[in-house]
Amino acid sequence: MERLPPNQRLTEDFPVLHFGAVPVFDKETWDFRIEGLVENPVTLSYDGVLALEKTAQVSDFHCVVGWSRFDLKWEGVRFSDVAKLVGPKTSARFATIEADGGYTTSLPLVDLMEPDVLFAYSLDDKPLEVAHGGPLRLVVPKKYGYKSAKWVRRVVFTEELVPGFWEERGYSSGADPWKEERYSY
Repeated sequence: MERLPPNQRLTEDFPVLHFGAVPVFDKETWDFRIEGLVENPVTLSYDGVLALEKTAQVSDFHCVVGWSRFDLKWEGVRFSDVAKLVGPKTSARFATIEADGGYTTSLPLVDLMEPDVLFAYSLDDKPLEVAHGGPLRLVVPKKYGYKSAKWVRRVVFTEELVPGFWEERGYSSGADPWKEERYSY
């Protein structure tokens, strides 16, 4: 199977793109909340996130503006492991990811429960730099990068899809790079 989606170009860089200011990480006050339609809402400190079962994986990253980077090594916690921790209710079908600075994105749980979807805190064997979403970012390899939210602080399990920051501005909720789902029409 071809690794480069249609109309993407391969880059050796990992360009930094984001909207708004880069947040300041304070390990003492930072927290990660998982709530909504769950049996056991949880708030974790940064050390609490690091204490969860770690997963390492290599995956490709595809940006909606047309570049792709192959073979990024991420380490973090699988979304599915976080979901087990909180126990989503049967009515939960989606999750909204909220980040510092007001950024949001929402995805179906069927996509988020894929084994390659991580909350990453390490990239290429180094702590994830704040410019790339540190201390914690979502990584959804089968979607365009705007679904891989940087600076994640909260996950809310929901019954309905909630349009995120870019979806409210005309981008596709599907975000499948192989189908070129860049914009909603």
